[in-house]
Amino acid sequence: MAGSMAIKAAKIVEQKTQIVPGKLKITEHFFDVPKDYSKPSAGTLRLFARSARKAENPADPEEEDEKKKQLPWLLYLQGGPGFECRSPQAYPWTNTMLDKGYQMLYLDQRGTGLSTPISASTLGLRGDNPVQANYLKLFRADSIVKDCEAIRKALTAGYPKAKQKWSIMGQSFGGFCSITYLSFFPEGLKEAFLCGGLQPLVKGPDEVYRRLYKKVIQRNESYYQKYPEDVERVKSIVKLLQRFGNSTVRLPSEGSLSARRFQQLGLMFGAHEIVLRVSTELELFGHITRQTLASIDGAIGFDSNILYAMLHEPIYCQGTAPNWSAHRIREEFPQFDLDTDGPVFFTGEMIYPWMFDDYSELRKLKDQAELVAQTSDWPALFDEEQLAKNEVPVYAATYMEDMYVDFNFAQETAAKIKGCKTFVTNALYHDAVRSKVDEVMKQLFALRDDTID
Repeated sequence: MAGSMAIKAAKIVEQKTQIVPGKLKITEHFFDVPKDYSKPSAGTLRLFARSARKAENPADPEEEDEKKKQLPWLLYLQGGPGFECRSPQAYPWTNTMLDKGYQMLYLDQRGTGLSTPISASTLGLRGDNPVQANYLKLFRADSIVKDCEAIRKALTAGYPKAKQKWSIMGQSFGGFCSITYLSFFPEGLKEAFLCGGLQPLVKGPDEVYRRLYKKVIQRNESYYQKYPEDVERVKSIVKLLQRFGNSTVRLPSEGSLSARRFQQLGLMFGAHEIVLRVSTELELFGHITRQTLASIDGAIGFDSNILYAMLHEPIYCQGTAPNWSAHRIREEFPQFDLDTDGPVFFTGEMIYPWMFDDYSELRKLKDQAELVAQTSDWPALFDEEQLAKNEVPVYAATYMEDMYVDFNFAQETAAKIKGCKTFVTNALYHDAVRSKVDEVMKQLFALRDDTID
C-alpha cells in the first residue's frame, strides 16, 4: 500500500563541492539511513551520492536567481543489482538533463560503491553464514527506494512543498527500483523515466528465465550469422578447456577459466574479439597469454560486484525461493549444452551455482549463496493495485530485441501501470541509453512533451 511506512529524512553527514571540467559543479554527499527500516534502532548504513549542476559564474553573484538554488531534482537509479554509479561527467545524458533544468543525483545504491559496500570481507564482519544471508535481504529494491525517499526528504527540506517531489530515471534494474518506488512511495515522485526497466510483475524468476533463454538463443544465432568462423573457434576453445578440467586454467584473479565460465561471455555479447584472440594465441603459442586472460577476467564483474550474483534471482522474488532458477530452467534448453554437434551457444544474464567454485571472490560465499537461494520470505517489490491507479507520469523506452528484460513481459507491465507511455523499438538494444543516448532522450521527452490527437 502506497505510503504505508513513514520514512524520516536521512541524516546529511557531509557535503563537499568541486568544479570539474565541462563546467559542472559536483557535490559529494554522505548520508546515514536505517539499516533496516522495519527496525530503525538496529543501526545505520552510510550512503554516498554525487550531485551535478551547471557551474555558473555570474558577473554579479548577489543578483543570482534564488530559483536556481532550488532546481528540481532528477535521481538516476543505476542498473544491476550491485553496481555503483560513476561520476556524473561520465554519463552522456548528464548535460542533456542539466540543459532541461534539472540538477542530477547519482546514488550508489546500498551495498555498492561507497554506500557501505558489500564484499566477501565486509560481509564476513556481520557474523556467521546465516546472519550474512539474512543481512543480504536488506539490499533489494524495497530497501533501496526507502533510502531514496529518506534522501529526497533531506535534500528538499528547505524547498516549498510544491517543489519537494523529484523525478527519477531508471536503467534496467534501476527501472525495477522505479516500479517499486511507484508502488509504495508515489507521493515523492513528479515523473519517472525508464530505460529497459519495465520489470516483470512476477513472484518468482522461473518464467523470466524461460523467456530470456529463448531470446539468448536468437542472439546466438545472430552472432554466428555475423561471425560464422567463430563456430569452429568456440567449439575448439571449449573442447580444450574441457580437456583441462574446470580448475586447471587460472585467471589473474585466481579464478578458474572453465569451459562453462567461457560460455558466460555471452552476457555482454561482445565476445568475438576475445574468441579471436584466444583462438589465435592457441594456434600460435599453444596457450592463452596473460593479457587475454586478464581481458576475460574483467569482462564480467561478478567478483567485484558480488551483489550482482548473490541477489540476481531474488530481485524477482515475493514469498518464493529462487532455488537456482536459471540453473534449473536451463535443463529445458539443450541448445546450451557444451557437448553438442552444433554451435556452442553462449549464455546470458544468468546465475549458476558452479560460479561459486569458478570465481575467486564468489568461492568465499558459496554457503551463503546456497542459503539465499533457499530463502522464501522475500517481501513485496510491487503493488499491482497501486500501479493500476498510478497518477505519476511514466515514460518508458522498451526494446523488442532486449535479452535482459523480456519484451512481452515489459509490455504486460506497461499495460498495468496507469498512464505509462512507451517508446517501442526493434532498432536498439538494452544499452541504448548509453550507446544511443540522443535517440533515447529525444523519444522519452517526446512522450512527455508531445500529444496524440
